Amino acid sequence: MSKILSIVERAYHGTLEEQDDTILWMSHILKNAGADISVLLRSNAVNYAVRGQDASGITIGGVPLSNPPKLDEDVQSLVGAGVDTYVVREDVEDRGINESELVEGITLVGRDGLADLFDAHDAIWHW
Repeated sequence: MSKILSIVERAYHGTLEEQDDTILWMSHILKNAGADISVLLRSNAVNYAVRGQDASGITIGGVPLSNPPKLDEDVQSLVGAGVDTYVVREDVEDRGINESELVEGITLVGRDGLADLFDAHDAIWHW
């Protein structure tokens, strides 16, 4: 079975019809279907891994978002389902996020370790 690395780089922008990041949801579904999939959060998407986020109160064009995203819970769910979930350490540091703020079970990887992470997978999906 091919080992897949799903890279999420662009952070959730919010829509009226979706309350979750589609790629996180899809990665979880693929894992449940038997895929050997890992997720790497980099750039602005490292914010997904910050515990305790609250996006309630978001309004887009005067329309309140009735189902706000709970991306930290989505990341925790991935980890709980056995999806190896990584975040780029320098991207976390660049945003002033303390490692203690991150959900449990994720793995920090330095930019200098990305080539090895990529090499450990048969397919790279970049979103």
